[in-house]
Amino acid sequence: MSYIDDVYTRVVEQNPAQPEFHQAVKEVLESIRPAVEKDEAKYRQLALLERLTTPDRQLLFRVPWVDDQGQVQVNNGYRIEFNNALGPYKGGLRLHPTVNLGILKFLGFEQIFKNSLTTLPIGGAKGGSDFDPKGKSDREVMAFCQSFMTELHKYIGADIDVPAGDIGTGAREIGYLFGQYKRLTNRFEGVLTGKGLEWGGSLARTEATGYGLLYLVNALLKDHADDLAGKTVVVSGAGNVATYAVEKAQQLGAKVVTVSDSTGWIYDPAGIDVALLKEVKEVRRERLTAYAAERDSAEYHEGRGVWAVKADVALPCATQNELTLDDAKQLVANGVKVVAEGANMPTTLDATKYLQENGVLFVPGKAANAGGVAVSALEMSQNSERLSWTFEEVDGQLKQIMETIYNNIATTAKEFGAEDDFVVGANIAGFLKVAEAVEAQGVC
Repeated sequence: MSYIDDVYTRVVEQNPAQPEFHQAVKEVLESIRPAVEKDEAKYRQLALLERLTTPDRQLLFRVPWVDDQGQVQVNNGYRIEFNNALGPYKGGLRLHPTVNLGILKFLGFEQIFKNSLTTLPIGGAKGGSDFDPKGKSDREVMAFCQSFMTELHKYIGADIDVPAGDIGTGAREIGYLFGQYKRLTNRFEGVLTGKGLEWGGSLARTEATGYGLLYLVNALLKDHADDLAGKTVVVSGAGNVATYAVEKAQQLGAKVVTVSDSTGWIYDPAGIDVALLKEVKEVRRERLTAYAAERDSAEYHEGRGVWAVKADVALPCATQNELTLDDAKQLVANGVKVVAEGANMPTTLDATKYLQENGVLFVPGKAANAGGVAVSALEMSQNSERLSWTFEEVDGQLKQIMETIYNNIATTAKEFGAEDDFVVGANIAGFLKVAEAVEAQGVC
């Protein structure tokens, strides 16, 4: 077997029952094969791929807390510090009942290459808990967050590991986590990103992932003598990423006609009303049925169906493996030109392959949704400088970073004989930068 095949077999054997992690590793290893085979003997001698696919550190800890009825509850807490060759570990904290070691390892592994592509000095990590903040009181969420940070604070710091928000971890949770860190360490430092603007947060962080996604898509279209103006766009999800992807797409002249949540989806041929979407999802925290009830042009449908709508651009912004092979076939049949991932690994491997084989310009999440972590790193810079930048400054840097990412992955794909294969371009570009740093720093 080749070196890559040996490493993948090792990953599966050493990480049983972790299919999401296996999928992420397989996708990366297959796409970097041309780069690895150019210098296979050196990489094998250095065990470089084994070192990249094995986390530096995996933390699993008990998180006890007391609910409003006085009952003690116990959750699992995790932090996967995957690789810090380029800078401090950086990656979000996910609070959701589905969180487990395999999912966090997949996310942390992807984070290495995503963070590398930003060109900023940050390593890759991910963490979280199977705690579900939905339906909990503020006091219960605070009790959980304080218990979680009581253990986590031993392993993080502004120059060590800087967690951020993720699914289930918003401004409220970041506030409780930061307060407990400050209380335990007696230090006010940039140990978390996604903080409130009054105490070290960054403008444009809320918009960053969605805006960044559209900056990259627009750069791609312009590189192919086209642009977003006049295009029809379908978006899945109705959370932070989806909402601001819709907003920026419409600012750039596109019409977005769908959004979705866990129970159903909206088709609005007049174009999604962003103000109403924000009111329903961010303020009132209601289901999309409320959007349809207040918007005459909107149709609400139960279940799935976003990818059956005819569009030029598709942006999966909900969750992993939401866009299947059957969905890809529908998109191709409807003439889609671009699919760019706003979520982490929302497209299955067979769907990705089908889209690429049928001429669709497909951009993986590690490139397309890197805007969020890029602005998190800019928040770290502002904290280090003890300064706050304007929205325009941050947004301008975000746009420049996303355009640089596109140029980098497009150039790398072409260099390795895979023009317009942005999976190959993203993975090889991210890999080569990390590999050089790992080699330079010796066996550590």
